[in-house]
Amino acid sequence: MTDLQVGLLAIVLMLAGIYFGMHIGVALIVTSFVSVALIKSPDVAARFVAASANDAIRDYLFGVIPLFVLMGMLVSVSGVGRDTFDVFQWLMRRVRGGLGLATVGANAVFAAITGISIASASVFTKVAVPEMIRHGYTRRFAVGVVAGSSVLGMLIPPSLLMIIYGVLAEESVGRMFIAGIIPGIVLALGFALLIVGMAYLRPGMIMEQGAAATVREPHHETWGSAALKFIPILILITLVLGGLYGGLFTPTEAGAVGAAGALVIALVRRRLDWRKLWKVLTETGYVSVSVLFLIISAMLYSRMLALTGMPAAVTEGITGLGLGSWGFLAAYVGIVIVLGCIIDSVSIMLIMLPIVLPIARAFGMDIVWFGVITVVAVEIGLLTPPFGVSVYTVKSALNDTRITVRDIFAGAFPFVLMMVAVLVLLVVFPRLSTWLAYM
Repeated sequence: MTDLQVGLLAIVLMLAGIYFGMHIGVALIVTSFVSVALIKSPDVAARFVAASANDAIRDYLFGVIPLFVLMGMLVSVSGVGRDTFDVFQWLMRRVRGGLGLATVGANAVFAAITGISIASASVFTKVAVPEMIRHGYTRRFAVGVVAGSSVLGMLIPPSLLMIIYGVLAEESVGRMFIAGIIPGIVLALGFALLIVGMAYLRPGMIMEQGAAATVREPHHETWGSAALKFIPILILITLVLGGLYGGLFTPTEAGAVGAAGALVIALVRRRLDWRKLWKVLTETGYVSVSVLFLIISAMLYSRMLALTGMPAAVTEGITGLGLGSWGFLAAYVGIVIVLGCIIDSVSIMLIMLPIVLPIARAFGMDIVWFGVITVVAVEIGLLTPPFGVSVYTVKSALNDTRITVRDIFAGAFPFVLMMVAVLVLLVVFPRLSTWLAYM
């Protein structure tokens, strides 16, 4: 077998392993080992795996992953999500579809201090869904808006997917964070526009028959109490994003400062006891180890593909087809969205990026912009059946047996369409992604 044939076989074996239930990290490592053994020898393959694992995560930059995960877990425990929703609920109390807008706004702010969509989906399922149902919103819309807006956590910095992309593309993580700010705001505004449009044009889609679209009962929030609830959130966002944008912190230092700030907030609010602290630390460990293991396996997979000559051959083949950069981008986005229906977002990036990044560079594409496009396309998969991680997170956090997974997918579908529209906008206007990143 030629090296290129071995590379093709590796991709087929890896996809087959995932299809039959093998963990994505294990599938990447096993196929990489077998491929290098076929090209060189088993001894060389063993040393190859050891060297790749040693090189993959020894850089201090990878400390950013557990630190941001820890910050997200502490923020969830401290009750910041509920306070954020309360403030937005009060601000939007006179607007038609106001609780839906409050959920989007609170999710956008929460995303700026967590970076994990699953955390947002879990928190706001418990906070926002009961409130919306109580005020006459349909169950399908209530769960759909929570699932839909939870994806903001993967775009608005700090974002776990942006970290993974930065590592795989060898691009500055801080620059990737900053590049996600405007697209994240555009997506949040798109969701808000969608809700307002539905409230005025198709009120039956969001409200039960005979229910009012605004919150009529008295609300005891005041400007003073709202400020007290929002100040800790604002301080945390300023610490993390302000420090990053102002060049005061590296991404790793920003993660440490953010985690410390979240810990202080949780302690001051007396929401953290020893049992909760232990749970936060163990969950942080579980998430961090799984992500770092995936990065190790992805690095090994990427090096194996380079050894087979696969990326260069694919690049040559794609450019030889005459598709051009736009044809390549359309095909890539389509494949990512389809993959999102069957596997999780991190796995998609680990599988696709080692192959497509050389092609994107060959076409002269801006790698930061390409990363934003990738993250948005991958996020769509969080809401599409049958995999839809955010949808299943909402379902698992619900205590209402009357709401099915099908209801959540149906409720999230309008938000999928809006995400596609925003994706097209970001493709057509690259400056939305790159303007802040290169200032």
